[in-house]
Amino acid sequence: MEKGVNFCLFSKHARSVQLRLYEKPDSRKPFQVINLDPEANCTYFFWHVFLTGMRGTDHVSYTWKVDGENIPEAGHTFNPAVELLDPWAKATTDALWRRKYNSAAEQSSPEKSMRAMVLPRNGYDWEGDKPLHQAYEKEIVYEMHVGGFTRHGSSGVKHPGTFAGVIEKIPYLQKLGITAVELLPVMAFDEQDLPDNGRDLNLENYWGYATHSFFSPHSGYCIHPHAGKHGDEFRDMVKALHKAGISVILDVVYNHTAEGGEDGPIINFKGIMNEVFYHLEQSAPDQPKQYKNYSGCGNTINCNHPFVTRFIIESLEYWVKEFHVDGFRFDLASILARGENGAPMYHAPVVWGIEFSPVLADTRLIAEAWDAGGLYQVGGFPGFRWAEWNGRYRDLARQFIKGDPGLIAELATRLTGSSDLYQGSGRLPVNSINFITCHDGFTLADMVSYNEKHNHANGEKNRDGDNHNYSWNCGAEGKTDDRKVHSLRRRQVKNFMALLLLSQGVPMILAGDEVLRSQQGNNNCYCQNNELSWFDWNLLGTNGDMFSFTSKMIRFRKRHPSLTRRHFLTGQKSGVSPMPDISWHGKKLGEPQWHDPSARVLACTLGRVEADEEDLHIIFNMSDDTLHMILPKIQKRNWHLAVDTSAVGGEDIIEPERQTPVAKTILVQARSIVVCESR
Repeated sequence: MEKGVNFCLFSKHARSVQLRLYEKPDSRKPFQVINLDPEANCTYFFWHVFLTGMRGTDHVSYTWKVDGENIPEAGHTFNPAVELLDPWAKATTDALWRRKYNSAAEQSSPEKSMRAMVLPRNGYDWEGDKPLHQAYEKEIVYEMHVGGFTRHGSSGVKHPGTFAGVIEKIPYLQKLGITAVELLPVMAFDEQDLPDNGRDLNLENYWGYATHSFFSPHSGYCIHPHAGKHGDEFRDMVKALHKAGISVILDVVYNHTAEGGEDGPIINFKGIMNEVFYHLEQSAPDQPKQYKNYSGCGNTINCNHPFVTRFIIESLEYWVKEFHVDGFRFDLASILARGENGAPMYHAPVVWGIEFSPVLADTRLIAEAWDAGGLYQVGGFPGFRWAEWNGRYRDLARQFIKGDPGLIAELATRLTGSSDLYQGSGRLPVNSINFITCHDGFTLADMVSYNEKHNHANGEKNRDGDNHNYSWNCGAEGKTDDRKVHSLRRRQVKNFMALLLLSQGVPMILAGDEVLRSQQGNNNCYCQNNELSWFDWNLLGTNGDMFSFTSKMIRFRKRHPSLTRRHFLTGQKSGVSPMPDISWHGKKLGEPQWHDPSARVLACTLGRVEADEEDLHIIFNMSDDTLHMILPKIQKRNWHLAVDTSAVGGEDIIEPERQTPVAKTILVQARSIVVCESR
């Protein structure tokens, strides 16, 4: 960097390449234009030029122009009029970007393109920081949106909606008991990527599932988005989270890009290597190739083309080496398992390349094991150490807590780590990421407040979002003054949180669920960068009882190794307890109602693992009846009430020093969960 800067671009079918340099991110005209010589500046398919006299500290930005044959039937979409963003950009700026002027059908405006930024050599002081490599079975994952976490006026942070804002809220995460944050996309994305009607309503792509640059942190989360300090601002956040013992998992989008389909803009890949980077299909020899749409977003990345595979792995390794991230959650990950012809393949090169990368060897890998093309791989995603968002757990938990009968057998399986999905292939309970809610769908508060979605604010006439939520409004749709409904909703939310934190596997909590954040029934807030989506910190006062319950349940889980086993339960004696690792019950001891289509009650006893731990007896009663349940006998110990989701006034979770012995039977209220500890 002291002597100059090397610029390089891969394009197999380019005939000419031009580099355009701008003094500042918002400069209207380039201060230098360099036409690369095909003889001197092209090696194989790499176009390159070394410029001396650049220090990389003057906010210089740049674009490429690439010319080649425009043959739609061959998949080539070169357009020399379009200024292209470097796909390998380490920092990007959208200071002048206007998506509607950059569609494939129109000539791009040179003054409305995204740009890459020239950066100085990285001299960041990590102060000894390294990825944490925490035990997976001990994780408490918190899915959160970097911007929305602190953008609300109540957040009180100095720089709302930024990486720096997250740093100020780390004490809150610690108090709650979080050990890992799973961040919605932070790779640079197009905030203008949404339907035309959304732009007319002044909406934005809020979630960030519209990546255009896989090596750059999103400028919208930076304090100084045009200063080229994206990387350092992101590093500051990671380092601070690590100091607090919190891992950083990134939600990454390698299934599609912000360029969309035929009518989408040309940002980078379409104008450089369209036929390589995307899945294309042709209906007839003389017809233009169309974008296959397994993603539901207009295009699909051709992940298992050798070049694209290398691009993806290289970008993941970059975030581990340069930013010390601890893991990745892959959006619509089943697309990674599709071959170049689009068909599913178990030995997908990109999946196994990620699994066996030495740089990623200790990195958490989580798959959303389905896609919009109908491929559903929960329990069967390729690879061994890949965890999965367990959609089967989510659906079963919602149905059971809602009160659907006849689910007892499957509940037992999901509660104990989903052995039916993972054990047969040699995987472990930690391969199951258990969740009730996530960014996509109802919040937990809305799960118990709405029977139907209410997405009218999105401008799509309520057609968007999932229609199958397994939700129950507890007797009234939305806001109500009915105290009985409020009380039942509170109990149901506690039931959900208790079930999640009593399950084997890795629990994931949606940010804001612990304080009953509502989206007013909108289950698809992808375009709502406003108070409908943001974390309202006033709720911590309004719903502090729910925060208290959640944080105490997390502490309860952490002090019980029997809830965080690395291997599947066997029903045999293990550990230090005289009883089996698990035994099952129904309304009567030892008589679970596996085949009763009306059953809504399940109980189990978990043997302790460590000498100073307590055995647990857990009762799930989602029936409408209050039950007198007999407790199992236990040698030289007594049962003590620890959790009762029906209790109020801080008595829903009782700390060990306040617990009192329970007699032979215990009263379990309708629609509640009770847990006893042996002592």
